[in-house]
Amino acid sequence: MFNKIIRRGNRKPPKPESAAAAEPTSFPAGAGSVSSVTVNHASRTTLSSSGAGAAPQIECLPLFRDVPVPERQALFLRKLQICAVIFDFSDTLKMIREKEVKRQTLSELVDFVQSGSGRLTEPVQEELVRTVGINIFRCFPPASHENTGSEAADPEEEDPFLDPAWPHLQLVYELLLRYVISSDTDTKVAKRYIDHSFVLRLLNLFDSEDPREREYLKTILHRIYGKFMVHRPFIRKAINNIFYRFIFETERHSGIGELLEILGSIINGFALPMKEEHKLFLVRALIPLHKPKPLGLYHQQLSYCIIQFVEKDYKLADTVIGRLLKYWPVTNCQKEVLFLGELEEVLEATQPAEFHRCMVPLFKQIARCLSSSHFQVWCFLHLLLFYFLTDATWF
Repeated sequence: MFNKIIRRGNRKPPKPESAAAAEPTSFPAGAGSVSSVTVNHASRTTLSSSGAGAAPQIECLPLFRDVPVPERQALFLRKLQICAVIFDFSDTLKMIREKEVKRQTLSELVDFVQSGSGRLTEPVQEELVRTVGINIFRCFPPASHENTGSEAADPEEEDPFLDPAWPHLQLVYELLLRYVISSDTDTKVAKRYIDHSFVLRLLNLFDSEDPREREYLKTILHRIYGKFMVHRPFIRKAINNIFYRFIFETERHSGIGELLEILGSIINGFALPMKEEHKLFLVRALIPLHKPKPLGLYHQQLSYCIIQFVEKDYKLADTVIGRLLKYWPVTNCQKEVLFLGELEEVLEATQPAEFHRCMVPLFKQIARCLSSSHFQVWCFLHLLLFYFLTDATWF
């Protein structure tokens, strides 16, 4: 009896139903249209996380010219899915073949959109914008002073950071640019995917330290502003908010100059009489940009925007000069030289009536500048005084 009980205890228990359900499922041949298919859900990996785990398998697809025209949209979609795989460029010797396949595929997509081979279907456009977003919307590496905890260096003296993933990023930006400017792109369809959220994330990328990326962003955003009229007020407001954060919080942003270049073209297209919204933007956002320390990085673009306002509406000259005097540097001679040069350009676009309104505080500031020991300040002051003395219309 004792041995019989022991033998019963050594028997293996039957498999539970849940364990059987967890095993891979095999479909026998001839069952419907599926033949020897094994489904293992635990083995799925996301395409956008190729930096960890198993290496992604990148298939080589045929060229567009090698497939019939009706099949090219489907092929375009498959190529986009390949380009949604993100690679780690910190190791140049890692996955060289796969990186090259993606680069060639991106180049093919750019050529296809640029050639105008046909209007992209709506699902393909949606996937295109999604793929672009997967590639470009990312976290930037921390600045050098953030890694060490040391005091931030002068931005004018820092070497520009060059993103090692640029061989792929450049083609992704080129693909987005060609899509936006293509005559085959219907804005009514495209605005469903290039929406406010996409534009805002695009604007956040202007903080990239790579000047090549900012140049592409500047071109693309300017094209979006021109083509998607529905986005224009939103873009102006979003740029406004970036300036506020830069002026009053961080005083550190890599793309202020590029954003001002875009605004220079926008201001040039303002209709007259100028809207109150635009005048408030001048007073609340543009002129206060003279306050931050890294003014030298973007002063040329800022000065151009200010002059555009005064040339559009000369009655704004009094306001501009008064605000410039408010932000006039006290101890920074380099900034003082920039202010004097800009003041000269503003005065050239000023009418005598507006000049008379701000004449007294202006000459008081000039008198204070005469005590400066900086030779460039002296040179600008002499030029400015000569400009006044040789033009009798001012007095």
